[in-house]
Amino acid sequence: MKLSKSLYTRGLQCVKSLWLKKYNKDVLTEPDDYAKAIFAAGNKVGDLACELFPNGKEIPYEGTTFEEKVALTQKWIDEDLRNIYEATFEYDDVLVMVDILHKTESNSFEIYEVKSSSWNSKKKIKDIEKYIHDASIQFYVLKGLGYNISKCSITMINSDYVCDGNLDLNQLFIHIDVTKEVIELQDNIPTYLKTFKKYLSNKENEPEKQIGEHCFKPYKCDAYDYCWKHQNKIPDYSMFNVFNKGNTIKKKMRLFNDGIVNVEDIPDDELTTEEQKLVVDSWINKGLIINKEGINEFINKLTYPIYHLDFETFTNPVPEFKNQKPYQQICFQYSLHIEHENGDLEHKEFLGKEGTDPREEFVKSMISNIPSNVCILVYNENFEKTRIKELAKDYPEYREKLLSMLENIVDLAEPFRKKDYYDYTLKGKYSIKLVMPLMAPHMADAYKKLNLVQNGGDAMNTFPKLIDMNEEDIKKYREALLAYCHLDTLAMVEVLKSLKEKVR
Repeated sequence: MKLSKSLYTRGLQCVKSLWLKKYNKDVLTEPDDYAKAIFAAGNKVGDLACELFPNGKEIPYEGTTFEEKVALTQKWIDEDLRNIYEATFEYDDVLVMVDILHKTESNSFEIYEVKSSSWNSKKKIKDIEKYIHDASIQFYVLKGLGYNISKCSITMINSDYVCDGNLDLNQLFIHIDVTKEVIELQDNIPTYLKTFKKYLSNKENEPEKQIGEHCFKPYKCDAYDYCWKHQNKIPDYSMFNVFNKGNTIKKKMRLFNDGIVNVEDIPDDELTTEEQKLVVDSWINKGLIINKEGINEFINKLTYPIYHLDFETFTNPVPEFKNQKPYQQICFQYSLHIEHENGDLEHKEFLGKEGTDPREEFVKSMISNIPSNVCILVYNENFEKTRIKELAKDYPEYREKLLSMLENIVDLAEPFRKKDYYDYTLKGKYSIKLVMPLMAPHMADAYKKLNLVQNGGDAMNTFPKLIDMNEEDIKKYREALLAYCHLDTLAMVEVLKSLKEKVR
């Protein structure tokens, strides 16, 4: 029946999710590699935040029971230790571990809940409502035990901070005072706890809870597959996907409650945009759309030689390099296939040196391999364009050449985004990883044969880790990074070739 901070906030999102976590957690989806990377980054951020409150001690997680953690916390408080990390308390069957507990000169206590998410001057308190609930249950427990809590803060990464080469933790972190908001929530907590305990008292029957917006807010629930796909039999492509853009959950749930789940069951009068009508009609008729006029209009924008370009980047919450912001996308690799009018291909590439800031060498290599006023083809132009603008800002000596590239970029995604080419199996989407198997199936097979690095996520996670590898592994992983990025631009060449064949 005991609750932790995470179980409490889970219950706030959905009591069924709470029950499943306690009694049937095998149905929950395990975190993927991306989520695990976020957890790892969060641990690093948490350790750094503790340095803002020096001379403290951390309650050990491994090798101690929760009862021992609680007892050790009390011992250190009695010894007048000013800073305790992971301070552990229990009250009203709720167990909490406070990231940083700070005892002030006036002998009151301050709670700091550390998050690896970013905060900047444009955000408001309502933007971190989900974190305030974390702090509120900690306040409730400590207040119930008789502690005088003078302040509750959410400690986050300051995304306005620019590193000058030496990490300044006082600039990196920002404390958002949420004491007022936490106190306002206190009266509701006993009611929430009573409700949770009522549901948890029945270990045999999970709560009945209809799917809805709460499945994604504030986080996508790890019971999503169980509730949506297993229990409600919602297919991978359904009414919910058709109305994914610019439609409120209210409309989707109204249709769901009317028994409309499958795409083919959507009433015509509910389809309010041409795109919705197109994807539904294609799905029903298993259709393929080839708008030759639209595709030719796109092809006519291209001039030879065509420079097929793709970037790889990595990001982390703690800046490592001079003139770097937290969570800034750092370009470390590109692949460039130069396609001549006679079909000949040249390949150029760059991969930064591990343990160094790769950006300036990236820029120098790229502008040396891409002449002025040539056709630069990318897939989903917003990513490459944004990175180029950032590089132009960070390296003003190359600004003119970099910004001139923007005028020559053409987006290969355009005919697929506009549905000039559309296959019903795309299910309304147009990423190159979905388009490629349709347009160039042999390339899809080539990706399957890749070793160590098989997708953009692998590349993003691999490059920062090279510095910690031995020489042999560095060589293997660098070769894998180059092989993967090489395929990304070669795939663009093959997709364009196939697109041209469709309109002959």
